Amino acid sequence: MTELPEVLFSNPVWHALIGPHRHLRLALGAACRYPADVAPFAAIAAPAEPAFDALRDLLAPDESVWIADYGRSAAGIKVLDALACVQMVLPADAEPCAQSREVVPLTAANAQEMVALTDVAFPGFFRAKTYRMGYYCGIRIDGRLVAMAGERLCLDGYPELSGICTHPAHRGQGLASAAIAHLVARHRRAGLRSWLHVGAPNTRAIDLYSSLGFQRVRTVMLHRIVRSA
Repeated sequence: MTELPEVLFSNPVWHALIGPHRHLRLALGAACRYPADVAPFAAIAAPAEPAFDALRDLLAPDESVWIADYGRSAAGIKVLDALACVQMVLPADAEPCAQSREVVPLTAANAQEMVALTDVAFPGFFRAKTYRMGYYCGIRIDGRLVAMAGERLCLDGYPELSGICTHPAHRGQGLASAAIAHLVARHRRAGLRSWLHVGAPNTRAIDLYSSLGFQRVRTVMLHRIVRSA
């Protein structure tokens, strides 16, 4: 079975924040979000006016966050951008990924290194306390962190792979694949299903994940919104 449950994955930020990540939740009525230094994501239970009002009140003036399937502006909130993201899952019967490099755990002590590395690939998504969302690991060459991966949204039984990146000077060496293999092995030992989001335009990453056995399930639309008043 490769399908990800629609009830969870059509609004994954909401279900993460009312589930395994509730200790990170900032909530007001039918809206919730991660702290700004953890992740730029928010969610509402359903598209209704009281939820939009609560969401606005959770944001600082001019602060922007990403939300799944929002789709329209509301009072005091403006939609800035949209990004189609592909959800992919690793089937339970997929062949194990080969881990060819030494992968080491990353902790709060490595937060600055992780932010610096991810800012090369996707600036602004990985924050000073994103490490609180799950387990992170990396690969070092001559003591320098050059590749990493970790867990972001956490749903019951389904930890999301994220923060996957390699420094441009070290790409093409299989480092990201090794970090992914390390995480997948941990998930399988725990009886969990590995999944991820990838921007639909990022065909290079989609091809990599496909080569590792991940299969497309659905495309979701993320919107970047800002509190405008």
